[in-house]
Amino acid sequence: QVQLVESGGGLVQAGGSLRLSCAASGNILCINAMDWYRQAPGKQRELVARITGGGSTNYADSVKGRFTISRDNAKNTVSLQMNSLRPEDTGVYYCHLKYCQPVSDSLDAWGQGTLVTVSS
Repeated sequence: QVQLVESGGGLVQAGGSLRLSCAASGNILCINAMDWYRQAPGKQRELVARITGGGSTNYADSVKGRFTISRDNAKNTVSLQMNSLRPEDTGVYYCHLKYCQPVSDSLDAWGQGTLVTVSS
């Protein structure tokens, strides 16, 4: 019943900016963390940024200082502001939710992914 809807992907030039958004809906009692992962062609999926239920954030070293993750608790949304984009940022970006329901406190859900292409 829980669904994640992503938006904001597209094609940008190197040095440009892009903002991704993800909205969660369904039977969600609490949110433990909201994450952005990405998977480049031929590469393993990697964690890009995370914001926990307590509001703390974590970033991959490759995006520190360029990407910012934020959330709107009232709307169950998470955003990723991406600045100074590089060709190596190209990949499919996935929203990931760690949440709880009344009978389970450790569940997760994935979005379908949105493609980000950074041209050189």
